[in-house]
Amino acid sequence: MLGRLAPDHKTIADFRKDNGLALRKVCARFVELCREMGLLATTSVAIDGSKFKAVNNRDRNFTKAKVERRRAQLEESVARYLSQLDTADRQEPTEALAAKVTRLTEKLTKLKEEMGKLAVYEKRMLASPDQQISLTDPDSRSMATSGRGSGVVGYNVQVAVDTDHHLIIAHEVTNTGSDRAQLANIASRAKDGSTVAAGLHQDRRAMFRRRRGSAR
Repeated sequence: MLGRLAPDHKTIADFRKDNGLALRKVCARFVELCREMGLLATTSVAIDGSKFKAVNNRDRNFTKAKVERRRAQLEESVARYLSQLDTADRQEPTEALAAKVTRLTEKLTKLKEEMGKLAVYEKRMLASPDQQISLTDPDSRSMATSGRGSGVVGYNVQVAVDTDHHLIIAHEVTNTGSDRAQLANIASRAKDGSTVAAGLHQDRRAMFRRRRGSAR
């Protein structure tokens, strides 16, 4: 039908953004059909979360710690170039030295421009509710992953899966990194019970059982 044309990521992203409510209704209707056909387990579902990388690179995401670290790097570079200029001023003028001074001056100019941009980013970051900003994908956030010392700028996707046929019956995309805070919401949407992933804590399981008990 499309003559082998493939939409780019922006087209898909815009379609999802513009039709979010309709897509949610389609997913809900699919679950209803599966339930009517007896394809969903009546005893339990499994719930877990996964981190998905956004198009926003890590160097385009700023937290207070990142701003302070980047400012220290810039100030160190400025001090180094100024020291080199001072050394050049004490040397006999030559054509090669003049070229070096020009290069150092240009680098200093770029560094000062970058420090000005960093100040703007810092102001925006401090004004953000969670004191974090992402420049390319504003909704994405920096999150820790299971790997030691690793992280990703992206989203936390919570999924509830039927334990018999492995069908997704509920999902939620959030920019909150912690799975703990998401359990009650995704569990209430799953509605049919929950077997929490092994990595989740016992208190999360107890919280879900209390919520299921009150719903009955």
